Amino acid sequence: VGITVSKKLGHAVVRNRIRRRFREVYRLNEEKFLPGYDIVVVARSRAVDAPFAALEKGYLDLAKRAGILRAEAEA
Repeated sequence: VGITVSKKLGHAVVRNRIRRRFREVYRLNEEKFLPGYDIVVVARSRAVDAPFAALEKGYLDLAKRAGILRAEAEA
């Protein structure tokens, strides 16, 4: 998983918090992803103030649309 956060989103503390939150979303849901894929996350401005549940839902929705979730995780 690669996570990129632009300097436009805030100072280092803010950018690192966003990175940590996205890494945690992946860590908690790692078993739901198919192996063999590289995932690149580009954080947008709404990620700064978004609650963790919203980040997780968006992350998994996009993974489902990309077809990289296991079949049993999509149900």
